[in-house]
Amino acid sequence: NFQSIWFGKPISIFLITMPFSVWAAKANWGAGWVFWLNFFTLLPLASILGDFTEEAALHTNETIGGLLNATFGNAVEVVVGLQALLKDEIRVVQASMIGSIFSNLLLVLGCCFFFGGLTRKEQTFNVTSATASMALLSLSSIALILPTPFANYYEVQDENVLMISRSAAIGLLFMYLQLLVFQLWTHKEVFDGSGVEKTDDEEEEDEDEEPSIPMWMALLGLGIVTWTVTIFSDYLVGSIDEFCKESGISRTFVGLIILPIVGNAVEHITAVNVAIKNKMDLSLGVAVGSCTQIALFVVPITVLVGWMCDKPMTLNFPHFEVFLYVLSILTVSISVGTGRTNWLLGSLLITTYLMIAIGFWFEKVVNF
Repeated sequence: NFQSIWFGKPISIFLITMPFSVWAAKANWGAGWVFWLNFFTLLPLASILGDFTEEAALHTNETIGGLLNATFGNAVEVVVGLQALLKDEIRVVQASMIGSIFSNLLLVLGCCFFFGGLTRKEQTFNVTSATASMALLSLSSIALILPTPFANYYEVQDENVLMISRSAAIGLLFMYLQLLVFQLWTHKEVFDGSGVEKTDDEEEEDEDEEPSIPMWMALLGLGIVTWTVTIFSDYLVGSIDEFCKESGISRTFVGLIILPIVGNAVEHITAVNVAIKNKMDLSLGVAVGSCTQIALFVVPITVLVGWMCDKPMTLNFPHFEVFLYVLSILTVSISVGTGRTNWLLGSLLITTYLMIAIGFWFEKVVNF
């Protein structure tokens, strides 16, 4: 079973690119080769990490499973973000963070609703969890709006902006800790789904689905694959500057659209797989839960680490991106408000993401 997780899917054929990815980076084959080889290497690794995460989740409840998925999926964003921050790539950090949220909130969630709804007329999920997550994302949008009146986004050394950003980061982290308490202690039974009636098919599915490997093996696999993903993601990020010069694609578009898709492949594959199995609480725990982790944990951590390392990481994003961020949260909030979904809502979210991607293709941002 351990071997079948690694080599049992057609996508595992791309594992053959792993040694060439390292070779391309070490032997200076060129940024294009490094970028695309590492891109294809990450695809099977994302699938494998999703399998190990699902195995670990089967040993727990859906809440813990969703947190496991989001945590291991965001390990790449944390490492890459901190590496870029320490190299003074403030704009790259900002773009990759907000791009990851767009990717999870619109593309991943939209695919979950769409593919899950193709075989079912309607799917249901825990509206309490979804509402709490969307409210917290709305709070994060306020944190992005607060610094905007005081300076332009490229004026990163402005003292007012830095102080507001750091204060907001502490507030967001505090709310994230409260979210964990809410999910895992005070309202644990709500998120366990113990009060939700299931259909006969769902009960049979739950009874049939048992973990195929022990918990320790699943956690070991999670650790190994996460470490491997981090290495190849580092090669990928290191090639972006030269790749942009060679291809003519802007660094903003790569940071906001291409890079998050690669980093979020883990969440994408896992969330869609469980949505097809009609486990929508776990699916939302991955997609929306990952957004709240990035907005309330990863982004504040980068701001506070920047503060400790004397790097001017702020929450002062370009206004165009902040507006789209707020409107995206509003769109998703309306879509999940009833606790029921279908393929049309999924198509709506995917279309929204594609429209935003076109806008970002033409966005002109001052490099700083």
